[in-house]
Amino acid sequence: MIRKAFKMKLKPGFETEYKKRHDEIWPELSSLLSEAGISDYSIFLDEETLTLFACLKQTKDYDEQALTKQPIMRKWWDYMADIMETQPDNAPVSTPLKEVFHMD
Repeated sequence: MIRKAFKMKLKPGFETEYKKRHDEIWPELSSLLSEAGISDYSIFLDEETLTLFACLKQTKDYDEQALTKQPIMRKWWDYMADIMETQPDNAPVSTPLKEVFHMD
């Protein structure tokens, strides 16, 4: 397993809505992420800066490009585009983070 972390940005005033949408995550999206090799996925919110910090584990054969082409993934991005910073295709603006320490 490979650990990954990245950050995204929430638009002001959408903290409750973001949590609500993730509390009600679509089962088909959860299944797709699991089938793609993602597990132990968490997202945290820094309420002062509205920065979202995500961390997950992925299998060595995880294919991000294949996942981004899946219709349910693109539908989720469209659904979330009104409450977070996105790219022109509605993918979230996501910045990878470098791991500098880990302890099991």
